[in-house]
Amino acid sequence: MSDKRPKIAILDMNNNVPNQGLRCIKEIVEQFDDEASWKIYDVRHKNEFPDLTHDIYISSGGPGSPHEQGEWRKPYFKLMDEARRKGKHVFFICYSFQLACYHFGLSKVTKRRRTSFGVYPIHKTKAGREDVLLEGLSDPYYAVDSRDWQVVQPDMTRFRKLKARILSLEKIRTNVEYERAIMAVRFSSTMVGTQFHPEADPYGMKNHLLTEENKIKIIKNFNLQKYEETLAQLEDPEKIKLTHETLLPQFIRNSLTSLKTRKEELNLI
Repeated sequence: MSDKRPKIAILDMNNNVPNQGLRCIKEIVEQFDDEASWKIYDVRHKNEFPDLTHDIYISSGGPGSPHEQGEWRKPYFKLMDEARRKGKHVFFICYSFQLACYHFGLSKVTKRRRTSFGVYPIHKTKAGREDVLLEGLSDPYYAVDSRDWQVVQPDMTRFRKLKARILSLEKIRTNVEYERAIMAVRFSSTMVGTQFHPEADPYGMKNHLLTEENKIKIIKNFNLQKYEETLAQLEDPEKIKLTHETLLPQFIRNSLTSLKTRKEELNLI
């Protein structure tokens, strides 16, 4: 008997680099095992791709420059273009978010002056306060931000043409005049993405921070106070724990509801 559950494709963009993000995505998706089947595709390392019979696509974060070339780029962007055309449900995370913003011509993607790492406040825009994706999160809400690149200089003419919307911006910095980076975008009614890591959980983040290698690296790049503050923030249930339990699960839940409604409507015709 064939499995008629909706299909979720997890696009692993980590290029064979060990990480906590993929584990977190898998654990969130596993919450919906009764409602959907899922499979991981190693895009950058093995050039693996799902077909368009999948209903939901979650494209992970990953290391490196979003401008790097590789055999995977052309088929990846072709898949995203087809997914958009067919109204597939897609969530882009961090590295994938940068790729999507660049590919759809919505903004520039530039190198940051300094690596961003830690738990930061993310501010909703007017569109973000009205978007179902961010329901249940405070304003600002908090998330793990880890990146060397940034999405800036939005082309608002292109945003209007695609009916895309900026949902969130990075923290307000009164001590510098740098442009605030874009942190979340609704690309279409079914495609969204975040610059930060909504999948990150306190457990994985804490384990990451407590390894001697990462501890030394963070203290060297920032300072001991930054390291200790980040550890302390992981204990706050209203920060990344809430984002972890709300945002990506909400996307999957809303996508499954939409798919079910669409199927019922087609059966009625």
